[in-house]
Formats: sequence, structure tokens, C-alpha cells
Amino acid sequence: MSKKVLILCTGNSCRSIIAEAMINAKLDGIEADSSGVKASGRVNPNAEKLLKEKGIWKDAYHSKVLDEVIDNTYDLIVTVCD
Repeated sequence: MSKKVLILCTGNSCRSIIAEAMINAKLDGIEADSSGVKASGRVNPNAEKLLKEKGIWKDAYHSKVLDEVIDNTYDLIVTVCD
């Protein structure tokens, strides 16, 4: 059974999206989501470019408000902003 991690930040456009993608691509047995308390509604173009260069970009990655994941169960919640 995989562990679930939520990466939480303010805008959910850059750092949290990168962390979500890297965890999902590199760590077996861990499934990551990301969300923002004030989601920007878009992925930072530089974050998307980086993930494409690394070969781990998925069109499913998008900026999400916390309401989209609030009912999910997570084993760990990590914040990447103040």
C-alpha cells in the first residue's frame, strides 16, 4: 500500500508542483498531490519547462485549490512556503 503525501503552498504554481512531480517520478511507494491555499490557477512556465526537461511532466499537473484535495487522506502534509 502506497503512502500519500500532500505538498502544500500558497500559489501551487511552482515549488509544490515540482515536488509533486519529483516524488511521483522518483519515489516508489509514495503518491504525491499538491495544492495551494490561494492557488494561482496556473503552473509557472519555468516549472513546466524544468519538468519537461527532466522527462517527468504530466498534463495532469495543474494548480489546485485546497478544496480539491481536502477530503483526501494523507500520511504526511509538507508545506513549502511560509
